[in-house]
Amino acid sequence: MKLQLYVLRTVATRILGAALILMSILQILDLLDVTTDILDRGLGMAGVAYYAALRLPRLFEQVAPIAVLAGGLFAFSQLARESAVVAMRASGISGYRIVGMAMPAVIAVMLLDALCGQVLAPRSDPTLADWWRNTTPVAERKAPSPRTFRAGSDLVIGADASADGREITSLTIFRRNAKGILVEKVEASKALYDGRRWTLQSPKTTRFAGDLAQTSTAASINWPTALRPQDVQGLFGDDSAPTAATARRALENGGSDRPESFYATHFQSAFASPFVSLVMLLLSAPVALANFRSGQGAVLLTAGLGAGLLFLVANGMLTALGESGALSPLLAVWAAPAIFGALAARTFLALEG
Repeated sequence: MKLQLYVLRTVATRILGAALILMSILQILDLLDVTTDILDRGLGMAGVAYYAALRLPRLFEQVAPIAVLAGGLFAFSQLARESAVVAMRASGISGYRIVGMAMPAVIAVMLLDALCGQVLAPRSDPTLADWWRNTTPVAERKAPSPRTFRAGSDLVIGADASADGREITSLTIFRRNAKGILVEKVEASKALYDGRRWTLQSPKTTRFAGDLAQTSTAASINWPTALRPQDVQGLFGDDSAPTAATARRALENGGSDRPESFYATHFQSAFASPFVSLVMLLLSAPVALANFRSGQGAVLLTAGLGAGLLFLVANGMLTALGESGALSPLLAVWAAPAIFGALAARTFLALEG
């Protein structure tokens, strides 16, 4: 039990240290661009701290895989240099069990990565965008550009949306029949979501029948759509990656402004992204079995770092191909983790064997 805690503590502290260093670097670079603006708005250091706190979920999501790779390489190389691995293997503990001792640390990173990507960041991003817009000096504010998107079979143009996604202003809805011919246009001052359905305020409806156009008005009408406030936040946000829930709703006739392949790829990616950290652990694991006296350790350290970076590049390229529809979403998201995970396992088996 003490041995398992020793290995786990060694790996966990190295991963934590790598994550803190990487997040600090990214945070500093980010703050260099915005600190002056925040201070000019009279928000002081409290504003800087607030901005930094809201950026933390996205920063952790970015650094988590690299932190596991760097932490694993540092931890396993230390264990190998101190001959701790040799002593453990001499006592009958296999290399597989040594890697298994470090697994809880990586599982914790995977869970936190999923929490940031699917829960925390989708909530902090709209809050940050709304705070930034509201604190911008009036003279420097720019009118938001209208957004065009699909909501089921409806084509929608909206001028702006609230931070919580429950209100869309200056809405125009175009409805078409099965042949794609425009049959109705609805213009409303705003659309409000009450927790169950959308209501259009002061709608003006124009129905087209051949060369005829009939116009009618009302105080309010219901808008039957699968659109949800989270979808509106994403559609009017700053191109943040959709979560599994918003991608699924987009595929089921919810709000979307991109091709179906984009949402299908991100739906798969929401489940695959945490496993990137697991692949990084496997890529760093061969270092634990290296012989540093013969120079093998330096080779495996360099190879592990290079393989990890190459994996990130390959994974990003395949994901981009999946988003564009050039590659199956399933293959685009899972191919790189499967290939690099298999290569890492094969290398570890060869060294262990």
